Amino acid sequence: MLTLKVITENRDKVVRELAKKYFEAGEIVDRIIALDVVRRTSQTALDANLTEQNRLSKSIGGWMKEGRKAEAEAARARVAGIKEESKSLETAKSNAEKEIQELLMQVPNLPHASVPEGKGAEENVCEETGGVVPILPAGALPHWELAKRYDLIDFEAGVKITGAGFPVYKGYGARLQRALINFFLDRAREAGYVEVEPPYLVNVDSGYGTGNLPDKEGQMYHAGLDNLYLIPTAEVPVTNLYRDVILNESELPVKHVAYSACFRREAGSYGKDVRGLNRLHQFNKVEIVCIDTPERSGETLCAMVGYVQSLVEQLALPWRRLRLCGGDMSFTSALTFDFEVFSAAQQRWLEVSSVSNFESYQTNRLKCRYRDENRKTQLCHTLNGSALALPRIVAALLENNQTEDGILIPPALIPYTGFTAIR
Repeated sequence: MLTLKVITENRDKVVRELAKKYFEAGEIVDRIIALDVVRRTSQTALDANLTEQNRLSKSIGGWMKEGRKAEAEAARARVAGIKEESKSLETAKSNAEKEIQELLMQVPNLPHASVPEGKGAEENVCEETGGVVPILPAGALPHWELAKRYDLIDFEAGVKITGAGFPVYKGYGARLQRALINFFLDRAREAGYVEVEPPYLVNVDSGYGTGNLPDKEGQMYHAGLDNLYLIPTAEVPVTNLYRDVILNESELPVKHVAYSACFRREAGSYGKDVRGLNRLHQFNKVEIVCIDTPERSGETLCAMVGYVQSLVEQLALPWRRLRLCGGDMSFTSALTFDFEVFSAAQQRWLEVSSVSNFESYQTNRLKCRYRDENRKTQLCHTLNGSALALPRIVAALLENNQTEDGILIPPALIPYTGFTAIR
């Protein structure tokens, strides 16, 4: 959430920069500024009333002792009037503050200066590529056909049990999932991330804290009886560990890694591009989360991007890194890099990771702060990234490593799978 100060002191800059995200901010920003005037003038009047009330109250006793009853009674009447006026002012101030807070929740984060112009995914900037696209044997199959041939994933059983987008992993398919999770967790711990095992359900405050509510409410599964939400990513519970927390600068950076199942409704996702594992309602993911100072968060983002790149390289997958344009960025992000791997059988790029710096947008909601060396309290910066999301990694591994004699396992993964090939 942007701070009220940023909006009121930089009106034109905020409107201009949010236009890069294709968000028309003029009307909502002007409403926030107008409400802030109500808030401040109400507070000024309340302060003046309190001063006058205290002055009169002190005088009443003296006037009564001096026999100046009429003046004392007039003062009592004036105090009563001031109290009634203050009630109205307090209501106006409270209503303005409440509406300001609601409106601030609807304003996206400002994009970083390095975010390119662009309206959609086709205008993202490819900054680097790596790996080798494999030459597949004749009759190569997409992963959903390979999953059927080798009995790895049962999509139909998932439909029967729950619905579309909830696959059942079997045999080598289940073991490959577990191997990837452990591989990603081990690599993260080696890189200095502390492992966390979070809940899969969060309360409303946690959803608001990371900016998933109200922006993504329609995409989150809601347990209505308890008013809890299934997590769309481990980012939500892990980041909320630091809600209403003041850290010492010496404790930063905070670095966490967490595995979780993730749940997303993904409303409106249909068609050939979402077959098989390409888009699911439930999937597994390992997430990295960092909390750092504003001065270091840019450097931390670079380190996280480099770490994710090392994972796709160890899995020997062809990859590319994209800097997202303003129109393709999330509501909460200031700067995002996506990693995609190439699916040789489908002949298309599949997104497997987003690494983002949210700057102080989440921490302002979370009230996550730190004390600097001068004991001054400041907002932290938060960052996170997929490291990695499993479904499309599995899709690319199955497709790119298929041979006439089975599906080969990348060498880095063999110690985790316990097998060298799926046959």
